[in-house]
Parts: sequence; structure tokens; C-alpha cells
Amino acid sequence: MISQKHLRAYQENPEAEVIAVCSRTQESAERCAKEWNIPHVYTDIKQLLENKDVDAVDICLHNHLHAPVTIAALDAGKHVYCEKPLAMTYADGQAMLEAAKRNEKTLHIQLGFLYRPYARAAKRLVDGGALGEIYHARSVGFRRRNRPYVDGFGRADFVEHRLAGGGALYDVGVYHISLLLYLMGMPEPTRMSGKLYQKIDMDEARRVSGHYDVEELGVGFVRFDNDVTMDLFQSWAVHLDSMDPSILLGSKGGIKLDPFSYHTTICDTELDCTGDLEKMDFRWKNTQPNEFAYTSSEDHWIAALLGKVPMIPTADLALTTLLIQEGITLSHQQNREVTAEEVRTASVLSKLELE
Repeated sequence: MISQKHLRAYQENPEAEVIAVCSRTQESAERCAKEWNIPHVYTDIKQLLENKDVDAVDICLHNHLHAPVTIAALDAGKHVYCEKPLAMTYADGQAMLEAAKRNEKTLHIQLGFLYRPYARAAKRLVDGGALGEIYHARSVGFRRRNRPYVDGFGRADFVEHRLAGGGALYDVGVYHISLLLYLMGMPEPTRMSGKLYQKIDMDEARRVSGHYDVEELGVGFVRFDNDVTMDLFQSWAVHLDSMDPSILLGSKGGIKLDPFSYHTTICDTELDCTGDLEKMDFRWKNTQPNEFAYTSSEDHWIAALLGKVPMIPTADLALTTLLIQEGITLSHQQNREVTAEEVRTASVLSKLELE
């Protein structure tokens, strides 16, 4: 499903050429190759990785396959772009980053919210000092009733723990948490607490056939090493009509992310500011060098591989996000606050070998 979005981005980028596709069935691989005019077709990832004309691999597989395929591709000397979340466990994610380091290859993770106009505007304000000292963030991901599979969207792979690793906290939480970490300057988590819920009624036949055993709501609180905190609310299903967006608070100003607004005090007067992000986006693209490289995850990856811009550390962001997600899960299981070191110690490697 997500591969179609990636392929469309490459088709529109004159500096990228897709030369091979691999899928689990010959039929699906050939269908994709025909639609996107791709010359080489594989059903065995190992054979694709033997193709010396392949410089980089884009992995659009389900969560449980991210680590083994990424590590195999990196060990084969390929750069890797992998869908979110990084992996099933923190230990898996750490193994992926170690594979990139030992092979001296880049590992880029799809954290698409980093490239949205409101995120780029927020980054300019943060970098320009408009927020002052950042001290708290709120990560909000809201869906009223849009759980994968049981509510009619997506496959059952999204709602079974052994394949997905988690539910709403992992699926939508990764976007919001990673963006706030990026804007906060990538602080290091020290302690986490949280709770996971699955309470809203669903079609029982879909629950059974989907093996639905992940959370539809995850809430939590995170302490970082520089006196910064974050609270989280990530939902697939809750009985509300709306929620306020993610926020970032600083000593000189605060930001609401989507819809975007900036709030401050000037001359002892409280001011609430909105921005014309459409004009901002147009102007920056047409006046700022290499701004195109910060407008989509795929374009950023290609530009970074070509040495045009430095790579945003998406793998590190995704790994820290995974530490927080796994920490909230561990806190839920043990009914107490947990330390980051406890999470790292408790995290285990999944089966990482390719079959």
C-alpha cells in the first residue's frame, strides 16, 4: 500500500531511477513493474541484493520484516530507506543502526511529518530562538474510530502484536513523537510511564480474524535528561469529536503544530499568530537553496545520498521514539514508571534472519 506513494515520489524526482522491485508473489511484483515501468522483477530479496546496479533499497514491508531485510540490505552494501516504525523492538532498531555503521551506509526512516510546512515553519522558529528555552511538549495523534482492519482500513498485519509490535502508539505515535524530538533538539529520555487501552466496541468477527491484540489508545509521560518533559496521547479510537494538536512550549513562546500557530508576549501583550504556510512553502522552494530536499522524505533521501544536503538523523530519531514507545509499553505491563536503562535491558531481539 505505502509503496505506491514512494514510487510516485521517485517517478517525480529526475535524480532517482527505480530499476528493480521485489514482492512475495510473482504476480504482484510483475503488476507493480508494469505499472511503474520497472525493468527487474524479484520474489527473493537475496537475489535482488545481488544486483550490483542497485545502489539503495526502499523497504515498504510490514513492521516485523523491517529489521531482517534492512540488515541484509546494509550488509549487502546498499543504502536503506525503511518505512516507520523503525522496528518491532528497541533491540532490533539498535541492530539496524549498528549494521549501517559497520557497513558505512546510510539508514533513513520514513518520518514524513518532518517535511510538512508546519514542521518546517516550527523548526525555523525554534532555530531562530523564538521559543527561548524549550521545556515541555505534548504529542497528540487523534483518530475518533479508525482502527486498521476492524474499521475497514488496511490489513490485519497492523493489529496483531507479533507482526506490528504495537498499535496506535507505534502506528501514528511515531510521527508525532519523532517530530517533537526533532524540534526539541533530540533530548535523551530518562524515565517513562504510561498506560495502554483497548476499550471501544468492534465487530467481534473482525477482532478474531485479525488477531487484534494491540492498543487503540496509548497515553504516557516522558522525562528527559535536560529538564524537559513530554506527555503523549495517541489514539486509533476514542469517543471525542476532536482534540487540540501537538504543542511545544518555551520560555519565550509556544507553538501549536497542526493547525499551526505561534503564541508569545511582546510589550506585556499576549499575541497569537498564524502564518501563511502556503506562501511560505512557495517562497522557500523558489528562493532557498536545496529547499526541495526538505519537502518530502523520499526527496530528502535522494538529495542526501547525492551529497546535496546533510541527512536528517531519522534513524536516531526513530530509535529514540522506539525507546519511548517500548518504555510506555513496559510501564503499562509493570504498572510503574520505568527507566530508559530498564527498557534497553528488557528489550529483546526478534528473529532477524531472512527465510
